[in-house]
Amino acid sequence: MKKKRISTAMLFIILFGIVSLFSDMTHEGASSIRGAYLTVLGASAGTIGFISGLGELVGYSMRYVFGKITDKTKKYWPMVIFGYVLDILAVPALALVGESGWVAASLLLVVQRMGKAIKKPAKDTIMSFAASQEGVGKSFGIQEMLDQIGAFLGPVLLYLVMLFKTEGSTFEIYRTCFAFLAIPGFITILLLFYTKMKFPNPEHFEPQSKKEEPFKMKKSFIYYIVGISFFAFGFIDYSIIIMHITKNFTSVAGNFQETSNIINSGTIPLLYAGAMLVDAIAALIFGHIYDKNGVKALVISTIISAPFSIFIFGFKSLPALLFGLVLWGIGMGAQESILKAAVTSMVPKENRATGYGIFECSFGFFWFLGSWLLGVMYSISIPAMIIISMSAQLLAIPLYLKVANKK
Repeated sequence: MKKKRISTAMLFIILFGIVSLFSDMTHEGASSIRGAYLTVLGASAGTIGFISGLGELVGYSMRYVFGKITDKTKKYWPMVIFGYVLDILAVPALALVGESGWVAASLLLVVQRMGKAIKKPAKDTIMSFAASQEGVGKSFGIQEMLDQIGAFLGPVLLYLVMLFKTEGSTFEIYRTCFAFLAIPGFITILLLFYTKMKFPNPEHFEPQSKKEEPFKMKKSFIYYIVGISFFAFGFIDYSIIIMHITKNFTSVAGNFQETSNIINSGTIPLLYAGAMLVDAIAALIFGHIYDKNGVKALVISTIISAPFSIFIFGFKSLPALLFGLVLWGIGMGAQESILKAAVTSMVPKENRATGYGIFECSFGFFWFLGSWLLGVMYSISIPAMIIISMSAQLLAIPLYLKVANKK
């Protein structure tokens, strides 16, 4: 029996996915302790929500600008490489901030998001060229799965660092963790240049449109943008989640004494790792569902994941917390894979980086507003925060259905 050879497009998708794996190892490893680190450095709940949202605002709003630049210049690889380098270098630099340096740490987090803003429209666009050959849902699902394997391994790496780094304060332990993240960061850059050398012109995967048309905002795309904006507003940032866990399931934020055998400053990264593993599986599953059912896959995933805030913030129970993190991971995985796939289906090749830029700019602006508001609401009323989070996500569903009906 003759073996089926892997296509060149799929080889590119997998290789680029492995680049993302090591990249996610770096910055998602950082994300697993980012909220706790900012708490140790002296930042409040409102500040953490603001900084998380500001980072997302910068990271997403600038994507429209860099998407337009990418479409105009067609310099896909230079944009990807410059963005990756900025993104990757900012993470281990967090090891250099002082013990009360939450301002410096916050600035580095914003710089890291700027790196993502530069690379993302170009990266998603060249991925979409190959994905058009293999099925966009499946392709972006594979990439997100590899992303999230990296996002799983990053926190596990930090857990291992914490096992061996037993001396020193919590601040010193976290600082060592950020320094170790330079290792997967270096591997990311090496693999990125190898991928560019092997596939210098990924735009050739997708045939050029017969007639070039100026970018137009179709009704279905507008409904889609509004829908994902509601979702972004309500989907609580992990920095707020980890701050809540730190305050309620360990005493690390207070007197640095550990009170829980299961959740403590050493095992905190494993919680994020577990959520990222769920994210990886959900991405693959919902990517396949998207190829069969289109945007309706977003409706299914939103219904499943929307109640996560009830279980994470509404109960002081370990099983409820873990179940809530599973739902949060499902939401992340499904949305990450399907959201990108949907843009590929709606926007023609010659304008796709602009389409991605508009989509991510709106997503980031509402993520910023939501993160800030929900961070403030956490200090005022947790039940109100839960209601706002769930309501905003569920309001996206009618808009997803409108997109599905327009197709």
